[in-house]
Amino acid sequence: MTNENSTHFTTITAPDHPAMDDLVERLRGPANEMELAGIEAWPAQQLGWCGQYGVYEWFLGSSVGGQQWSDADLVEGYLRLSSACLTTTFIITQRTGACRRIANGESDFCRDHWLPGLLTGELFTTVGISHLTTSHRHLTKPVLRAEETADGFILDGFSPWVTGAPFADVVVIGATLEDQRQILLALPTDTTGVTAGPSENMVALSASRTGRLNCDRVTVDRKWLLSGPTEHVMGSAVGANTGGLQTSTLAVGLADAAISFIMQESQKREELRKIAVALRADWDQTRQHLTEFADGEAHCDKDQLRMECNQLAMRATQAALAAAKGTGYLIGHPAGRWCREALFFLIWSCPQPVMSAHLCQLAGLSD
Repeated sequence: MTNENSTHFTTITAPDHPAMDDLVERLRGPANEMELAGIEAWPAQQLGWCGQYGVYEWFLGSSVGGQQWSDADLVEGYLRLSSACLTTTFIITQRTGACRRIANGESDFCRDHWLPGLLTGELFTTVGISHLTTSHRHLTKPVLRAEETADGFILDGFSPWVTGAPFADVVVIGATLEDQRQILLALPTDTTGVTAGPSENMVALSASRTGRLNCDRVTVDRKWLLSGPTEHVMGSAVGANTGGLQTSTLAVGLADAAISFIMQESQKREELRKIAVALRADWDQTRQHLTEFADGEAHCDKDQLRMECNQLAMRATQAALAAAKGTGYLIGHPAGRWCREALFFLIWSCPQPVMSAHLCQLAGLSD
């Protein structure tokens, strides 16, 4: 067995870097075991590997120590990682969203305080912003409220669906003032009154340890303010693009894992060969659409692309399950896990037009 402490990790500086294959193989190995452990698991080792291979540098500019990969290269990077372990890669998207908001926020103090440790993987961050975009917005009273004080803000309530909440050193969190203006803060989780609630036991990706972050009259100094107060702070702040290209990319990465399984099986079973070839052709086309979109050469809008990626993930994973037969229906086989993971894309940061299109399709209605 390799001694992890003596292993040399090469920084990955491009999607086709030879060390990418090494990282992907490392991530693929524990994926099934992690899912079996559910909410008792957390991919600390996998996230540590990503830090050691320089993954967290991909997403940030050179001015703060990042590698500043192009959007097209980031698509390729996410495709490779998500084909190996969707849970780890999903966590990285939430981490990256927080890092970008810290890097591009209005607080020099936050940048200097948090980014060095976040770039190396020594620190972990995540986002608590879904209540400002898609979750709990139907309620008349905001679930996380802010009161402005002379020195900062008091937060009261909770942020739902915070990935990795029990392990975060800082959470980029949004809150709403009484006049409906909103703020974004880099909230240290060791602040008095901040607690992580129980992790949700989900159909898949439970090891992402997603759950509530509670704020019980939490006093926050103004030095942690990233943006606001302003109306629709998510539109004015620069950073994570909720429900954006990265989510679509992860769906296609998952499809890649399922199609690769079918192609491997087709080497032994003639009846699967045309299925594997057809699915791989669809995957190649969707990958091209993702790359074109990232390069600003899109021939469809973001919602149409999301729908295409979601459909491919659903078709590919169900085909893998059918190809695996009864064995694939047993807990512990990756085909069953891939099917459950594909359902994630129907609900996570899913824009309403995409949701409506899926529902119409399932109901047999024309668009």
